[in-house]
Amino acid sequence: MLELALLFFVIAIIAGALGAGGVAGLTMSIAKWLVLLFLVLAVVSLLL
Repeated sequence: MLELALLFFVIAIIAGALGAGGVAGLTMSIAKWLVLLFLVLAVVSLLL
């Protein structure tokens, strides 16, 4: 899941550099939610 978040982050950086602001914003928000989901699942798995 973390690899997928990093992939979306890289896509957002490339899209932002090429001037596609809408695509960059969308992929950055997807990457942010994937990282948050990863952190929540990591904490839950450590506690259980």
